[in-house]
Amino acid sequence: MRIIAGSAKGRRLADVPGASTRPITDRAKEALFSILHDWIPNRRVLDLFGGTGAVGLEALSRGAAHVTFIDAHPKAIQTIRQNGALCQFTHRMEVIQGDSFRFLQREAIPAFDFVFIAPPQYQGLWQKALQAVDERPGLLEADGLVVVQLDPQEDTEIPLAHMIRFDTRRYGRVQLCFYEALSPSAEGSTDQDQITGT
Repeated sequence: MRIIAGSAKGRRLADVPGASTRPITDRAKEALFSILHDWIPNRRVLDLFGGTGAVGLEALSRGAAHVTFIDAHPKAIQTIRQNGALCQFTHRMEVIQGDSFRFLQREAIPAFDFVFIAPPQYQGLWQKALQAVDERPGLLEADGLVVVQLDPQEDTEIPLAHMIRFDTRRYGRVQLCFYEALSPSAEGSTDQDQITGT
């Protein structure tokens, strides 16, 4: 697992010991950031289930302003910090050990441009996390987006009040689902139209 492009290109990232995380494949990560293209610079990113930190660190390498990583597992937190130090990004990242759902219940949470959700598989956690984000519409900037990483077999319709899925991509056993906020700014030509080339 490595940083694919940007200021830390080629840096090899450490894995979290054990089987508690499911790192995104380099193929899927490269595809994700090819879709995001030049949208990511200067964005604020929230990685709700940080794992190795691979997605947030890739975003930082490509110019994201700041990434907040959340993970409940001490080994994951240690790995994120280790990988962040390797890439020299510690000054642009916040690493929080704790429950992602409790974080989303905090009264004061800054708005993010990009929220990445990749929880442990087959536990219904991606649905719960997506709904929790949907219940905090101020969490996502008007032109922001949420990307969920899941196994294709987990995919199902989720009732949402403030967001809508606008794209789905599959890379082997990794599926990426893209969501945007439902708002007047989402009508007509949006940043997501530019991201997906529609």
